[in-house]
Amino acid sequence: MIRSVMECVINVSVGKQFQIIDALSGRCARSLLDVHTDRDYDRSVFTLAGPHVFADSQELAQGALELVDFRGYTGIHPALGALDVVPFVPLADEPLVEAVHLRDRFGAWLARTCAVPVFVYDDETPLPVVRKGAFVTIEPTWGPPTVDPRVGAACVGSRGPLVALNINIQASLSRAQLIARMMRSSQVRTLALVAGDRVQVSMNLIEPLTFTPLMAIAQVATMATLDSVELVGLLPEAVVVGHEDEYMAVGIDPLATIETRLRRQIAHP
Repeated sequence: MIRSVMECVINVSVGKQFQIIDALSGRCARSLLDVHTDRDYDRSVFTLAGPHVFADSQELAQGALELVDFRGYTGIHPALGALDVVPFVPLADEPLVEAVHLRDRFGAWLARTCAVPVFVYDDETPLPVVRKGAFVTIEPTWGPPTVDPRVGAACVGSRGPLVALNINIQASLSRAQLIARMMRSSQVRTLALVAGDRVQVSMNLIEPLTFTPLMAIAQVATMATLDSVELVGLLPEAVVVGHEDEYMAVGIDPLATIETRLRRQIAHP
């Protein structure tokens, strides 16, 4: 059984330098469940969980700030720094207050140890608001008031589980922008992007147990022809159970769940 587990989904602004990505994976290997890399986003998403998640998140953070030069960032996705986003996510029976505690502990440590401006985000001040207001209407929660261009700033948060999807469609960017606007809600955050030769609606499902990935994909399919669906990170197992064939039909591995990877980690530490 998996009880009282914390997840940390760290977004690092590197998607082309595979030696750096491999080195960072090694820094957090005992807690690493998944790495998703996108060259066009110039971004890698490291999903960590387990008993050593906090210490391994620190290791990965220090590695990212040592190895990644944010001045060379070329991604199409908004970013504030080399170590861009660090959310702590409670799983199973873990209360959100524990994620808040780790968020604050990590953010204060990061600012003190690495002299990086750190912005806190949560349900009341969500990540898009912080990105838009950073250094303009929002001051760093911890760390220096100005930024070193080599490393940039970091956003450290606490949140519930979410699902990140990139839905590639056969449409113009303007059509994708319209679809993104129509999909956007309190449950769904969206962007329309051109990623290489892909036109996509990129989305975060904030309440994936209520508005599931399959629901989101089906809704986009009513407005455009789908090319493919990319899962960024892992799924909560609860959204998959009973729908395995449907996920396989849209190209998502039904075993790409947090719980499946955690069970493997426990069985093969």
